[in-house]
Amino acid sequence: MFEYVKTWYERKFSDPHSSTLLFLLLASVALLYFFGSLIVPVLVALVIAYLLDWPVVHLERVGLKRFSATIIVMLIFISIMLTLILVIGPVLWKQTSNLVQETPHMLEQGKSYLIGLPEQYPSLISIEQVQAIVATVEAKIIELGQAVLSFSLTSLKDVVAWLIYLVLVPLLVFFMLKDKLELTGSIAKLIPQQRRLILQVWHEMNQQIMNYIRGKVFEILIVGGVSFIAFTVLDLRYAALLGVLVGLSVLIPFIGAALVTIPVAAVALFQFGVETQFWTILIIYGIIQALDGNVLVPLLFSEAVDLNPVFIIVAVLFFGGLWGFWGVFFAIPLASLVKALITAWSSTHEEISKVISNELNE
Repeated sequence: MFEYVKTWYERKFSDPHSSTLLFLLLASVALLYFFGSLIVPVLVALVIAYLLDWPVVHLERVGLKRFSATIIVMLIFISIMLTLILVIGPVLWKQTSNLVQETPHMLEQGKSYLIGLPEQYPSLISIEQVQAIVATVEAKIIELGQAVLSFSLTSLKDVVAWLIYLVLVPLLVFFMLKDKLELTGSIAKLIPQQRRLILQVWHEMNQQIMNYIRGKVFEILIVGGVSFIAFTVLDLRYAALLGVLVGLSVLIPFIGAALVTIPVAAVALFQFGVETQFWTILIIYGIIQALDGNVLVPLLFSEAVDLNPVFIIVAVLFFGGLWGFWGVFFAIPLASLVKALITAWSSTHEEISKVISNELNE
């Protein structure tokens, strides 16, 4: 066993390029794990910069200088964000407030419905089971209320930090876009000369991350917009709030859609009861999710690495547990990175050189 491990180690890490890649990977993981909360503005700015680099590059191709292209793209982006905040923000706030006020009544109605189930279906469910379910739900609601209260009290001190982020993040994005070549050149100087495997992984992941961020933004807008239109046509209350929740649910593959089904079904049940309109809403919601998974995602992420759903779910749980929201958001690229690392360590020198040569020629 020891000889096997020794042989494997010598085969994989005797190459200085492999050691450099391993060192860089461990350093990056340690930096994110220990200082991730301190560099959140940089991570947010990096995501936005990846998103906006595509239009900047296209404006450069039509003859604009990068500085002018960056100014134009930043102005358009800030205008769109301000419009969304000023137009959609008040609507979401009002609908959220109304939903919170009606939640106790909705819970009482649900409780009454559950208590009546043993009489209608005595062979399927007992009164003791219903009481246990009601007690569990009430305990979770109390726990959630305490968490919301503690969050509202402790988040007051973060207002100044958010205001600083609102200034820092746009500045970081602007300079990341304007000085992209200088910044990447400076980073390249810090990396040791034994960088063959690093280049392979970088060339494989760079375009994937850009496509993923851009595709995920389009997916959120399309799924959220279609859901809002469908809920409005079906006269479902809180259509804007539920549409936003459905749109954001695509950030968490598979799990997000299942979680958002609960508030959609609860609001529909409270508004319409177990009637035709309720089932119509659930069927339309299911169709939207099916079209998203089977049509929209393949179109938007056609250049992404093909990953088994099991690997994606494991990546969501693992990286989400490590880095919270950003771990969930980047679960698929991070899983693709792990696959790229395994491929890099398994490749021969000739295969690596061929990959890098092809990437550079493209």
